[in-house]
Amino acid sequence: MAEFFPASARETFAALYPETAGKLTHGLPGHPMLELDALVALSERMRPVDVERNLADIPIGIDPAALADNGLSAADTLRSIERNGSWMVLKFVEQDTAYRALLHDILGELEPIVEAATGPMIKLEAFIFVSSPNAVTPFHFDPEHNILMQVRGTKTMTVFPAGDESIVAASEHERFHAGGHRNLPYDERFLAKGEPIAIGPGEGIYVPVKAPHFVRNGPEPSVSLSVTWRSEWSYREEQAHGLNAVLRKAGLDPAMPRRFPHQNLAKSVAYRALARAGRMIGR
Repeated sequence: MAEFFPASARETFAALYPETAGKLTHGLPGHPMLELDALVALSERMRPVDVERNLADIPIGIDPAALADNGLSAADTLRSIERNGSWMVLKFVEQDTAYRALLHDILGELEPIVEAATGPMIKLEAFIFVSSPNAVTPFHFDPEHNILMQVRGTKTMTVFPAGDESIVAASEHERFHAGGHRNLPYDERFLAKGEPIAIGPGEGIYVPVKAPHFVRNGPEPSVSLSVTWRSEWSYREEQAHGLNAVLRKAGLDPAMPRRFPHQNLAKSVAYRALARAGRMIGR
């Protein structure tokens, strides 16, 4: 079986993981499962709730309530992506047997590196992004470790340091983990702290957990595959934010959870204990 990541890419990933954003190379361009015809067929098999279609001429910072559906079906969005001014996401494509196998084959090549640093890969998921020329994906963060792999077209992702409270306030982390939207407030003054990383077919970007970022597409339609996983560390970071939210409601001003290699164990254990107690009381 052909390798998705050459040895040089695996070496680069090992140096980056888990806390540094950076560029990797891969062998996905031309893969038949990522051609538009195959994606049209996939979209028609998917649950509508797992397909997101947005107009793409939007600012970097946008209130989620202002995001507008493009008014097209998933299949029609894909067929006319060159001219319809959209960006779309096929979410959780690992629910499809063939795409689940592709995801596991890709991440299987990196599993030894990941396990050595942060333990077992948990909750493997995949997302396919298809975007019109010059589309903007707004400023946001994600709770997973993520590799965005470019298959067609070009884009530039501007990545910001994870855990920088001058960019994302602690309250925004807490809002997100309480079920809030991934989009974040944006200020042009943040840009000085961002790292623009340009990629084309055969290139990708590793994005650390909760590293804020936005994306601008190049002048051609774009197809990208995002492969993600969670780690025990990422769940502890989430649980520490959960405890902080409880403490903040009690009138305290808790410190932000610390980044890797700090494990946030005390706050994680305390939050899980509170959650268990809440469930028991609820019974």
